[in-house]
Amino acid sequence: MRILLIEDDLTLRDVMSQKLVDTGNRVDTAGDLATAHHLWTVQAFDVVLLDLNLPESAKANAPMSSGLNVLRQVRAKGDRTPVLILSARNRTEERIAGLDAGADDYLGKPFE
Repeated sequence: MRILLIEDDLTLRDVMSQKLVDTGNRVDTAGDLATAHHLWTVQAFDVVLLDLNLPESAKANAPMSSGLNVLRQVRAKGDRTPVLILSARNRTEERIAGLDAGADDYLGKPFE
């Protein structure tokens, strides 16, 4: 399975990526919205694991934004890749917003 992991926390991204690779998956990673959008639009993925609190770019001191922005952009273009949101934003309204934006499921952090 080819997976796009979008997570700005380097430690969590590395651990998750390694676990996914260890189970036989191919994993591409992004730590910011610009990289995530680029990878998602130039490569087909079987699933996307998407954090919500992300810097807009890899530049130092880049403003923070929401992964929902990139999700809405790709959904607007007709991309139906399954998306699992992984976020510390766990309130019911935030979960609803994620699902309304086009996510297939929502998992709150921390998770096991």
